Amino acid sequence: MAIRLSDYLKNKYGEKVYRLSLTSGCTCPNRDGSIVLPDGTHLTGGCTFCSEGGSGEFAADIASVDEQIEDAKRRIQNKTDARKFIAYFQSYTNTYGDVDRLKKLYLETIQREDIEILSIGTRPDCLGREVLQMLRELKEIKPVWIELGLQTIHEETAEHFHRGYTLEVFEEAYKNLKEAGIEVIVHVIFGLPGETKEDMLETVRYLSDLEPPLDGIKLQNLQILKGTQMYEEYKENHFHILTLDEHAELISESLKMLPGDTVIHRMTGDGPRRLLVEPLWSLDKKNVLNTLNRRTKGLL
Repeated sequence: MAIRLSDYLKNKYGEKVYRLSLTSGCTCPNRDGSIVLPDGTHLTGGCTFCSEGGSGEFAADIASVDEQIEDAKRRIQNKTDARKFIAYFQSYTNTYGDVDRLKKLYLETIQREDIEILSIGTRPDCLGREVLQMLRELKEIKPVWIELGLQTIHEETAEHFHRGYTLEVFEEAYKNLKEAGIEVIVHVIFGLPGETKEDMLETVRYLSDLEPPLDGIKLQNLQILKGTQMYEEYKENHFHILTLDEHAELISESLKMLPGDTVIHRMTGDGPRRLLVEPLWSLDKKNVLNTLNRRTKGLL
């Protein structure tokens, strides 16, 4: 039986561990024109569902990492007595750039007494030899998680939303990370344009069969955000947006497939209210959580 992230952390650390969303100052190779498609096109807009915030709308945006951490902690500690934290570098591609600068940043972060885990969101095509060596050194200090935005195994879908790398690239990166002893969390998006229910479950089935086994997974519903390329596509072609019931069914089917020790980091997506176009049901957080809890009873 898979395990919720909150339960996993409480079992391991004896208390609740809170995530701090931080910014590393990186961009993405499919935003700065580094990735060239077979037809010669340079990718400059990022993934089409990704906003200008790089899917990190809730991340801090202050110069130093210490300021970011203290600011994020204050917001949490206004409501709780939180003492232990995950430093989550969320926006854009956080292993893309000068490795010396990144190593200094991540060392400064992971060496703080209040940080239990360093979590880094990135792309499989931005994990070269120097980056892997940096991650090996960091994990000797404290646990390091790498979050990979795979979203789907289907190449046609990936090309459509401008992911910019193939499944083969993901497989190589996954192998290298696991050989380096790094925990890997993979992001999946349900409801991408053109995908059927079986297409989506096929992605989860593929991840369920990975060797070595997957450490964690984030299962999210597609968010249509103002200002994105996908929003423009949606205005022209109102493709199907998953209902809450459809999403809950996909979550339930996924949990039945995943290995028992897989940690479930997320089962829904949170879009910023000011940008969210669809699905509007995701704004009713209480109803979403109640629905998911009901549909996943006995599976977690």
